Amino acid sequence: MWKATAAEVSSDVEFSAPIDATALAEAERRLGRSLPPQLTALLMETDGMVDEYGTDVVWSLDRIVGQNLLFWSPDAFPGLHMPFDPLLFFGDNGGGDQFAFVLTPERPDIFVWDHENDSRLWVARELEDYLRRSLTSDGDWWR
Repeated sequence: MWKATAAEVSSDVEFSAPIDATALAEAERRLGRSLPPQLTALLMETDGMVDEYGTDVVWSLDRIVGQNLLFWSPDAFPGLHMPFDPLLFFGDNGGGDQFAFVLTPERPDIFVWDHENDSRLWVARELEDYLRRSLTSDGDWWR
């Protein structure tokens, strides 16, 4: 479903080999929490998506784990930003802004974190909406 949705809106999307249940379980163990169901389903079809400009619209599972562990670390950005614990980052715009699910409270909405001013703005009602918006844009579509 996820690859078909992406291919429907853009013919220039690159896909990776899907992850398996063992890799997913290990990632969730390392994170200490479950991934959102929509993201899990996407990763079981493709371990990330890259658009025609080389932007990681959806990161690989390894990058999702690494980036989130970094951002959730209490020593990563002391006093510089609001807490990142409620967010699960999964993609970026290639310029520093990152896209995330809200984990607390759990909801399917997607927000963007602006790395320049630490704002968190709503951008999509769920993952399919995010893919359609991001893959049909050639710039900062959420602004």
